Amino acid sequence: MPKATPISIEDAFAALEFLGDRTPKTTPEQAEGAFAALSDYRDGAVFIGHYAGNSAWERHAKGDELVLVVEGATTLIQLSDDREIRNPLSAGEFMVVPQNTWHRFETPEGVKIFTVTPQPTDHSVERPE
Repeated sequence: MPKATPISIEDAFAALEFLGDRTPKTTPEQAEGAFAALSDYRDGAVFIGHYAGNSAWERHAKGDELVLVVEGATTLIQLSDDREIRNPLSAGEFMVVPQNTWHRFETPEGVKIFTVTPQPTDHSVERPE
């Protein structure tokens, strides 16, 4: 059995670079310093990010995603029955995104975010039908 090791979230965020202009077309290479995987977890990982802007649409076929806002604010938008449901989240708030639910983030001012994300992740620059 692997040994568990404590992880300092504060230190992990301090090591990130702020991505101030995220767009749905931002490549993984462009976003590399703004996101980090902290630990493997089940079929995915625990991630953190520090950015402002808008993400592409995404969904996770293998499970629910936990999204926690550590600092700042974001709006998590979910697609449900072809409707966009806007969920404002600020520091200290979290949300569970159900498995296979398309969602994206609008973050005009900046956010530090902590997620537990199953893999693989599907991405779409355009709104999925």
